[in-house]
Amino acid sequence: MRPVLALVGRPNVGKSTLFNRLTRSRDALVANLPGLTRDRQYGEGRIADRPFIVIDTGGLAGEEEGIDFEMAAQSLLAIDEADCVLLLVDGRSGLTPGDTAIVEHLRKNEKNVVLVVNKVDGIDEDVAMGDFYGLGISRVFPVTASQGRGVRKLIDDVLATFPEEEELTPATQNGIKIAVSGRPNVGKSTLVNRMLGEDRVVVYDMPGTTRDSVYIPFERHGEHYTLIDTAGIRRRGKTTETVEKFSVVKALQAIEDANVVILIVDARTGIVEQDLHLLGYVLDAGRALVIAINKWDGMNFEEKDKVKSDIKRRLAFVDFAKIHFISARHGTGVGDLYESIHSAYAAAQKTLTTSILTQVLQAAVAEHAPPMIDGRRIKLRYAHTGGHNPPIIVIHGKQTDKVPDSYSRYLEKTFRKILKLEGTPVRIQYRSDDNPYVRHEQDLTPQQVARKRQIKKNRIRSAPKT
Repeated sequence: MRPVLALVGRPNVGKSTLFNRLTRSRDALVANLPGLTRDRQYGEGRIADRPFIVIDTGGLAGEEEGIDFEMAAQSLLAIDEADCVLLLVDGRSGLTPGDTAIVEHLRKNEKNVVLVVNKVDGIDEDVAMGDFYGLGISRVFPVTASQGRGVRKLIDDVLATFPEEEELTPATQNGIKIAVSGRPNVGKSTLVNRMLGEDRVVVYDMPGTTRDSVYIPFERHGEHYTLIDTAGIRRRGKTTETVEKFSVVKALQAIEDANVVILIVDARTGIVEQDLHLLGYVLDAGRALVIAINKWDGMNFEEKDKVKSDIKRRLAFVDFAKIHFISARHGTGVGDLYESIHSAYAAAQKTLTTSILTQVLQAAVAEHAPPMIDGRRIKLRYAHTGGHNPPIIVIHGKQTDKVPDSYSRYLEKTFRKILKLEGTPVRIQYRSDDNPYVRHEQDLTPQQVARKRQIKKNRIRSAPKT
């Protein structure tokens, strides 16, 4: 098994910065603000040929209340999961009571602990480390995570204590990547915990609890998945905090990275404009889509009928997506999401041959021909695939740049219906076929142009005089 390293420490000591350095990514949100990380974040690192798993955690202070208590619980779970704990301290701030409290907890759990003194750039390392020797931890390393100073030596020493595996385990992020997206406080983290069967991410009755995109690999019935819990996305005009703006960017990046997006809508508030904006983001990214109407429990028949009518009216443009009515808190209907996820993923990755696509195109044209443009018929000759996730269908023909949007929508629905592409958008692209026998002088070399002119002169000279 790959060694699991947990990064713990007080808020704002540089855990997420070190996480990004070890994983060579920007998966963890970093800003000069304490308490930014709230959930366990998993990542893969590699030094030479030695792979390992890194867990980023929220800051521990020792007197957590409210949401901070939930964050601390996530950090303690990460400590339990880890083979080695990297305790980060701030070399500029020196030893604090919070550092001492964390060490006491680690001693009780009898964990393998390595002390990492961060932010030693510009100061004397020996002086910075002097206060921390009193913690009684034998392995102490000075680093500067933001610059990578001392990080290689740290990890080499940590990994040297673990035996090398001849056969490495596969990457953690296997299988279908599922992004759970929606407005703030619609139940995204609750759904993630319900699908995992454990309290994996922080759930709190406050909008904006999740600030980062958290990747969580798991296995269900022999199938591998990666759940991505994203931050809630609200209207730009309502996004005021700098951190929240970063969170929105991370959420949109998670949508781009996912194979399937579960869009959660709050049944009690109904479909609002922001839900439609989020749908637009998903469609622009071309991702397979499953819609979950959450908080369905406890609603009377009149309220349910109103929501269903609203869905039929406002979500007609995503009629290809399966809609589920669920209760993330109680688990009602959550298991049914997997069937739609697999169906949408299979449709997005489906292999489409040129012959089948051309047959469908010809049948669609025969049933409803393209319109006349300036007295000339638009000719669509054949089609082939141009990519997956989403399926891209490239159509070749004459005057394809003049195909109206209405006819493109007709072709899109026809392809989706006949090929059974449920749960995924379909993109139509056009290519105009130029006459290969028409050559213009601007496409010829100077030698070819001169020869062409000489041939023309010779023809004029040899022509019979009348």
